[in-house]
Amino acid sequence: MKDKSRKSRNNCRSRPGVVLLVTLVLLVVLSTLGYTLSGRVAAQRHRDRYIIDYQAARYGCDSAVKYALATLEDINSPQLVARPDEPDFSDLFILSEAKYEELLAELAAKSRRAGADGRKSFYDTNDINDANYVSYVDANAAEYTYDMTDFNDPNFLTIRGPYGSPWPSIIEPVEFEIASATVSIEIEDENAKYPIGWALLDGKNVRRQALAGLQTFCEWMDVNEAEIDSLKSQMDEISEIKTFKLDFKPIKIVEKEVRTRRRRGRRRRRYSRMRRVHKTLPASIHTADFAKLFHSSLIDIETLARPTIISESRKESALKYMGVWASSRVNINTAPRHVLEAAFTFGGDEVEIAEGIIRRRRIRPFTDIEDLRKSLLKYSDSIRKCEKYITTVSRFFTIRVTAVSGVAEASAIIAIKKDGKKLERIAVISG
Repeated sequence: MKDKSRKSRNNCRSRPGVVLLVTLVLLVVLSTLGYTLSGRVAAQRHRDRYIIDYQAARYGCDSAVKYALATLEDINSPQLVARPDEPDFSDLFILSEAKYEELLAELAAKSRRAGADGRKSFYDTNDINDANYVSYVDANAAEYTYDMTDFNDPNFLTIRGPYGSPWPSIIEPVEFEIASATVSIEIEDENAKYPIGWALLDGKNVRRQALAGLQTFCEWMDVNEAEIDSLKSQMDEISEIKTFKLDFKPIKIVEKEVRTRRRRGRRRRRYSRMRRVHKTLPASIHTADFAKLFHSSLIDIETLARPTIISESRKESALKYMGVWASSRVNINTAPRHVLEAAFTFGGDEVEIAEGIIRRRRIRPFTDIEDLRKSLLKYSDSIRKCEKYITTVSRFFTIRVTAVSGVAEASAIIAIKKDGKKLERIAVISG
């Protein structure tokens, strides 16, 4: 009897401990479930938020593309500016950051002296290629207040490019808001870059000269020999797929079309008739093909995009100066030194011709190739050999649009050819 009462008392004493243990287990399970549920809810909210932000960014990007195309259509021909007293943009890619800052300080000092003497200072002219500025010009409009930058301060100075804005932009980068998205637009001159398609030109002698030009360009951009050899091998692989040409021709094709008809009369039956349909595809289809090849895994873009100089004000790399959208000519008024030297490798005397072009175009841009030949009469024979590789008017441009809304970003790059007001879209990459 005493044993039973003792066991009963022990059981009563152990019950609170069991209850406490069970309660702790339940609390742990409930907290785990609550944490998991809250994590899933937060993740779902994040996904929903991202979808909403991406839709806003995508809408802003698409709207900005339409605006950029309309803007470029309004600019009949981007106008080059004279820069006789300014340093040329041509050799900035080889300047270290210390040398670049020193150059800006010298430019600021010249600007201060010009202002003290009562002469027009640098950057006192409006950007004639800026669509935003052009839209403000109205004889009946009220006065506008502009944010005036102190151009005597080296921290605010940049070296102007051939169109006034930093190379290779034809207008100052534009930034504005569409709904909740912040949008930026840049329009670049692709004829100011080295056309990588030259390395695919057919013909033994031409191919040898093209590869020599590629070697010159890569050496200027500190690309080592192993990387140059790798790039040449990559270009050989692409040439086996398709050969590059300076002037592509439209493609004429013949397709077979089958038409089925029902014969009328007492005995009805179906019969088929074959006919040939002649179609002509535009020459731009070749350019689009090479634009796809140059952006494919066949080329090691990461190596070309490796920065040689990076700072708050500028980023330099070989890819920045390389035309990977199948452009075929170099604009002598807008191309930097190493691109000019690569272009005139086809005719010789490339170093001397590039130097002569840079000295002359700062004062007055070249109007045509004959103007170049007259200015550098000594090298007219070399220039004649390179005529089909150069131009004085850019026709090939890329529009880069980036839209950011919240945590989402949408982008698009559009390659276009422009002839007067006529725009021809070549290729588009969206992200």
